[in-house]
Amino acid sequence: MKKIIYFILLNSCLLSAQVGGESIYNFLNLSTSARQAALGGKAITLLDDVNQPLWNPATISNKIDNKIGLNYMNFLADVNLITVSYAHMINRNVGTFHTGISYLSYGKFIGADENGTETGTFKAYDLAFSLGYAYNILYSDFYVGANLKMINSVIDNYSSFGVGADLGLLFYNEHLPYSLSLALRNIGYQVTLYDEERENLPFEIQLGASYKLENVPITWHVTIDNLQQWKVAYANPSNTTTTIDGEENEESINFLDNAFRHLSVGAEIFPEGLFNLRVGYNFRRAKELLLNDKRTFSGFTAGFGLQMRRIKFNYAFAKYHPASNSSTFSLIIDLN
Repeated sequence: MKKIIYFILLNSCLLSAQVGGESIYNFLNLSTSARQAALGGKAITLLDDVNQPLWNPATISNKIDNKIGLNYMNFLADVNLITVSYAHMINRNVGTFHTGISYLSYGKFIGADENGTETGTFKAYDLAFSLGYAYNILYSDFYVGANLKMINSVIDNYSSFGVGADLGLLFYNEHLPYSLSLALRNIGYQVTLYDEERENLPFEIQLGASYKLENVPITWHVTIDNLQQWKVAYANPSNTTTTIDGEENEESINFLDNAFRHLSVGAEIFPEGLFNLRVGYNFRRAKELLLNDKRTFSGFTAGFGLQMRRIKFNYAFAKYHPASNSSTFSLIIDLN
């Protein structure tokens, strides 16, 4: 019974999780800040954001020293995600360390036995703690970073514990208009099981790039995700067509359709100003949540940022379905 409940929770709420295989702790793939969410939800080249190392540890640097990030996302239904990030530079020789906590609450549920008799209410939540560090390779513009994560998932009286890691490689030169990054996320192991079967973590390889236009105040962000798995598009049973003879034809997915589902793009307008505008598009989310008979705008994201002295406020809106949207609020506080 607990296995069924867990499957329903993750697959009904984490609509952007991996396709084509079962995995656990899928909340690790949710956007952890409003800025990232507004840029399509997958950006990994945000170099001056204290929340970004939760996705790409190679972005840890003295630029985020002594800054704290507070984030709240009102996800689908009663699901809420809270993340806290903090970075501190020990000294110039040792460098900067980053730590973060992610907490996903699924709300309260009414429990029942096999006869349908209510047994009270119970809670379900996911929790992860991370510690990260990055290092600038001597005499180069390359940075390498790593996160170590402790993960706990709880449903009523049942729980699962796992360990994970992220690895990142970043190319960045302040005199160049572009940056490139490669991230290997959620490498790990489920230590204690919910059931007798051990499940995999949502491992993902991402390649990201950003480019700042010279004469226009716009920075582009592009991310190619799930490089470890080419086929991420699967036929949707609801898109099956029936001929006049009663023959059913499964949805056909071509090369380009599958290729674009690896892509998410975003643009940041006035990236260095006191006020920023952001838009993004997640091709996979748009395709998987498409309704044939209605325009949903799923996959579209937008947001803004407002700098107020030592505090920066960011907001993001993400479209999933006509019946539900997602909002993310972030505060970045400079403690220096």
